[in-house]
Amino acid sequence: MLDSLLKDDELLVNIQARWSELAELLDEINSHWVYEDLVYRFYHQSFKVYWLQDQTKRIVEALQSVAPSETTFSPMFEEIYQAGASGKQFEIEHNQHWTEHTRVFLEAFFHAKFFLEMAVKYGKELQTAPTTLPSGWAALLCLYNSR
Repeated sequence: MLDSLLKDDELLVNIQARWSELAELLDEINSHWVYEDLVYRFYHQSFKVYWLQDQTKRIVEALQSVAPSETTFSPMFEEIYQAGASGKQFEIEHNQHWTEHTRVFLEAFFHAKFFLEMAVKYGKELQTAPTTLPSGWAALLCLYNSR
């Protein structure tokens, strides 16, 4: 239990130390040309939806940069991330089974974006790691296998 609380404190300190970078990245991710346009590209069946993989990788790198020492991502998140940011390249044949090939990009992006949003939110709101856990903070702890 004590080890878990120390990891929680370390996570919050790490987030707060890089909060400005995380908030700036979140602003970029929420911009028209990332969030709005690239999600639209899925429904428009444009190869540009493949670019979501790069944006997801940017988010995951930022989340890794604040990870408590000796932690790994949740296996569930890792599975979603690996499927949705694997570097898959567009092939014309993908148009025949569009959602099968591209929906994983959105899933990985949305999960990563959620965790970035929670890091930015709780990095600003919390003074210390809480023992009564708000859902978003608890989700972050799950991401880093602390819960």
